[in-house]
Amino acid sequence: MVKIRLQRVGKKKAPFYHIVVADSRRARDGRIIEQIGTYDPMTEPSTVALDKELVEKWIKNGAKPTDTVKRLIDEAK
Repeated sequence: MVKIRLQRVGKKKAPFYHIVVADSRRARDGRIIEQIGTYDPMTEPSTVALDKELVEKWIKNGAKPTDTVKRLIDEAK
């Protein structure tokens, strides 16, 4: 199953995430299909940058967003 989820790329105690499309059987930081945005929880307020066209395309093609990513997508709209 293809999922839209977070991939951690920040350093220790300074998290930064890429919002990616990946196979659910892969590791969290493993191979991805496509990067569709970023999330920076360290800024005030938190920064979310999404390519809305790609998000809609992947959801239409059957990708399921995780609960956290679903919340971030709703906040970005």
